Amino acid sequence: MNVTQEIQKNHIVYGASDYTAPGGLAASKSLNYANGPTITNPDRATVSVIPYTFRYADSVGLFGAENYFVRVELDIISEVTKACFAEDGWECAMIDYNYIDKDPNYNAAQIEGKLGPTVNTYESANLLVDTLPGLPDAYLSIDVSNIKTNNRFIDDWLDVRLYTDKREEHPFETMYVRPRSFFYIGVHARNTKRLPYDLRCEVGQEYRSYESIADKQLIMKGQ
Repeated sequence: MNVTQEIQKNHIVYGASDYTAPGGLAASKSLNYANGPTITNPDRATVSVIPYTFRYADSVGLFGAENYFVRVELDIISEVTKACFAEDGWECAMIDYNYIDKDPNYNAAQIEGKLGPTVNTYESANLLVDTLPGLPDAYLSIDVSNIKTNNRFIDDWLDVRLYTDKREEHPFETMYVRPRSFFYIGVHARNTKRLPYDLRCEVGQEYRSYESIADKQLIMKGQ
């Protein structure tokens, strides 16, 4: 059986080389070999404790996937946080157990670690570890930043976007979402060349009730 014609057809489509590394896909006309996460099949990340910050750095463009998507799953644990989130009207207190009393007018406090009886109308303080306050209709903030290269020939052609759980583009770099939900981050190359990207996503810098969010446009649609 003569397979010469079939081989020639493959060479016309894919090029004569079988080298399919991303950097050589354009030269070998094999861009169909370039696979990358799509919004329907994205990479995945999970966040359970806030605040949390993660960064993604790579490159997108002609020689590989032209878009990059990651789906961020939120399953926030209210009993554990990495910061203090105060309820409205209150401020978090910081206790320094190694503090040495240097003020002669004040005595250092002694912390026993348990509630005691009321003394002369004074009640014992209830010390709480860092937990999420019981807010009605609570939301947490998502902030995405495109860390640019200061090269306008790259920065002008690279976009970083937030997407809702309905895969709809969010028009702002800040979005408020439910503590148990998910969203997408998309990176897009708008030019026919390879573009490096570096993005930062901050999850849960704010934990607020619906009523306290002034700009309701920042709330993820459908929530």
